[in-house]
Amino acid sequence: MTNKLYVGGLSYATTDKQLEELFAAHGTVESARVITDKFTGRSKGFGFVEMGSGAEAQKAIQALNGTEFDGRSLTVNEARPQEKRSGFGGDRRGGGRRDRW
Repeated sequence: MTNKLYVGGLSYATTDKQLEELFAAHGTVESARVITDKFTGRSKGFGFVEMGSGAEAQKAIQALNGTEFDGRSLTVNEARPQEKRSGFGGDRRGGGRRDRW
C-alpha cells in the first residue's frame, strides 16, 4: 500500500493547513496539498495527502472516506500514479506547410 492519498469533495475554501490538520488525527502527515487552478488560483475541490506509512494511510481512509468536512462529503482513497500526458496539441512532427504555386 502506498502512503499517498487522493482526497475529493473538498470545499473550495479548504486550505492546505486545514487538510493537514484533518489527517493529522490519523497519523503523521508528510505533506498535504489542495490542488488549485494555475490561472485563477481557485481550488479544484480535491487534494493529496502523504501519510508517514501505508498503515497510517489505510487508517485515514477507513476513518475519513464518506465523512463530512466543511459541509461536503469526502472521498478518500489511495492515489493512483499520475498518467503521462502528451504535449499540447498532440504530435506536431512531419508535414509542415507547403507553399502553393
